[in-house]
Amino acid sequence: MLTILDKYILKRYLVTFIGILLLFIPIGIMISLAEKIGKIIDNEAPLGETIEFYANFSLVLGNILMPILLFLSIIFFTAKLASNTEIIAILSSGISYWRFLRPYMIGAGIVAVLIFVMGQFIVPHASIGFNEFEYKYFKKGRQNRQTTNIFNQLNERDFIYVSSFDPDRQIGYNFTYEHFDENEQLSYKIGAANIRWIEKDSIYRLTSYAKRKMKDGFEVVEKKRRLDTLFSFQINDLAPVSYIADTKNLFELNDFIKDQRRKGASNINTYVLVKYKRWALPIAAFILTIIAVAVSSVKRRGGMGYSLLLGIALGLVYIFFDRIFGTMAEQSGFSPILAVTIPNVIFGVLGIYLLQKAKR
Repeated sequence: MLTILDKYILKRYLVTFIGILLLFIPIGIMISLAEKIGKIIDNEAPLGETIEFYANFSLVLGNILMPILLFLSIIFFTAKLASNTEIIAILSSGISYWRFLRPYMIGAGIVAVLIFVMGQFIVPHASIGFNEFEYKYFKKGRQNRQTTNIFNQLNERDFIYVSSFDPDRQIGYNFTYEHFDENEQLSYKIGAANIRWIEKDSIYRLTSYAKRKMKDGFEVVEKKRRLDTLFSFQINDLAPVSYIADTKNLFELNDFIKDQRRKGASNINTYVLVKYKRWALPIAAFILTIIAVAVSSVKRRGGMGYSLLLGIALGLVYIFFDRIFGTMAEQSGFSPILAVTIPNVIFGVLGIYLLQKAKR
């Protein structure tokens, strides 16, 4: 049951966090708009699409900034409590430091649930419109996917390859399809100068089609100038967009990673890293709460300004560690689970140390 003290601190915790979140998101929108207004006008982006983009931008930005803004908001209101000697009065009344922390942990739990729900179900949907608008109007000409030398394993027996892929025209060049039998022997091989998806007919069109099949120890070759057919894969599966993992919810992402593992995707670590980061962020809410309370609950000579400065410095170091290990996981084969765990472990230990120091 919540006491008056719990309700008082919890209310300050949530109100300050929401207030700072609602303050920073409009600032982020204004900075983005000031930077990109020229491209919006030059590319004649429709007003409706622009408004929808910034609605999605608010959700994506809020999800990214939420842990750090939570950190700063706790430092802000806790330092204010310390400067007003309220914390000294609370502890002097016989309440232990650990009991004083309880409403903070309750608040961290509420925010952690919010971060989890947003990161797993709400933000992925917003990321679709956000990224599509970015590449359509702000990153024209930039590739949002790998388009050359694409290899895919569809299942245990089927493999496809294209030398290049044009996502706008939905066409792949120098297409090869290989099927192996249960003895891992090549059963047949299909080749074509190009493969094109015909959307209106929901078929694939192969140009300069050739199929080589082994029959009774002899190679049988079938050739056609053009062949319309069906395949079990989707044309965009040849080269999924680079941000594909960001657009999938919890269950879709698990299925997608499982499918990419089966296909032997070379950039699987990028997708796995996205998955683990979504689980790590709610945990970070508790760790950052502990550090923020430890840093700001002690009344210092420098006042609130010193606590905020120290908090910002720690926040930047946390972001630095997160980016460094994330880049290592994406580019050097470093374990994604370690990449998201190590920063939290380091700052978790730091939080416990600072808490013990503040308690004394």
